[in-house]
Amino acid sequence: MIRIEIEPVWRFHRQEDAQSLQIMLDFLAEIRATGKITAAADKANVSYRHAWNLIEKWSEFFSTPIVVRRQGSGTSLTPFGEKLVWAGQRLEARLGPLLQNLSQELETEINQMLPHGPLVLRIHASHGFAVPKLRKLLSREPDIDIDFRYVSNQSSLVSLVHDGCDLAGMHLPQGELRKRAIAASKGWLNSNLHRVISFVTREVGLIVQRGNPRGIDGLERLLDPAIRFVNRDPDSGTRLVFEQLLAQHGIDGSRINGYEHSEFTHAAVAAYVASGLADVAFGVEAAARQFGLDFVRLLTEDYVFVCHKQILDLPAMQRVLAVMRGQEFHTAISQLPGYRVKEAGAIKTIREVFRKSE
Repeated sequence: MIRIEIEPVWRFHRQEDAQSLQIMLDFLAEIRATGKITAAADKANVSYRHAWNLIEKWSEFFSTPIVVRRQGSGTSLTPFGEKLVWAGQRLEARLGPLLQNLSQELETEINQMLPHGPLVLRIHASHGFAVPKLRKLLSREPDIDIDFRYVSNQSSLVSLVHDGCDLAGMHLPQGELRKRAIAASKGWLNSNLHRVISFVTREVGLIVQRGNPRGIDGLERLLDPAIRFVNRDPDSGTRLVFEQLLAQHGIDGSRINGYEHSEFTHAAVAAYVASGLADVAFGVEAAARQFGLDFVRLLTEDYVFVCHKQILDLPAMQRVLAVMRGQEFHTAISQLPGYRVKEAGAIKTIREVFRKSE
């Protein structure tokens, strides 16, 4: 099994200098997280002396310090160093899922040419935070091959129906909006052919700046023209839920300042708010906490997977269910703000899941 990783490389150039400088943003992020250059050096697998040489080289290139050491309080980033790390986080939030999808496409094409044959299990799901945790754990399974693609909520169901995937991710809001979400998917699912696999719940709401200086406590505040909003991409399931919430409250989205501007992931909209380019976004709590932002909860969603019932007995599927039910996955989810394991790996019928909306 061949695995491919695609990562962006940051190279900075100055007009008067033909040479470029590569910055290890993960290295700086580790300094910010731990306050210790030794920890960052260990993680980057370089010596402490080499780590300091890099810092001095970068500071000289930009003609401004990147880190500062204070006696008794460790090492911290300067405002410029913080800005570099923020830029890297924003790039990862925006491009990470896209690069992972491209990596998976290349892996699939290459591995199908190798002697062991085609990939065993195909999973299509929206990005979120719990799904990458599952993906990481499955990538360590030695006896199964996974083709894992990030796609929108509706696209994953279309892929399942047209045999484009074996497992399709789907998030269903609890409460009044559940009926609408289920009505939109009923045409794609058959109670005799499909089964639902429970996974997690997640808190969804308004991502606001730290301290909530604008006093944003609900959807109606978004109509204030002074409040800048950043939206999710039009094809995402989260965008659909947001539009359903607006309709439920009788709010015209076109009146929201920034409604037409969108980002691809929950993390990307949170990064946009953290940068000060927007005051508020709609997304999951975990994204808000990742960037040190505040969160106004509006609803809870059930995230599930849908599959054809005949694949449930396949060895590869049994391994996936075992990972979902395992303690390592439960521990990983418990560390995500706003996420909770909900009968992960439990198999239910379409009627059992949809009946909750009646």
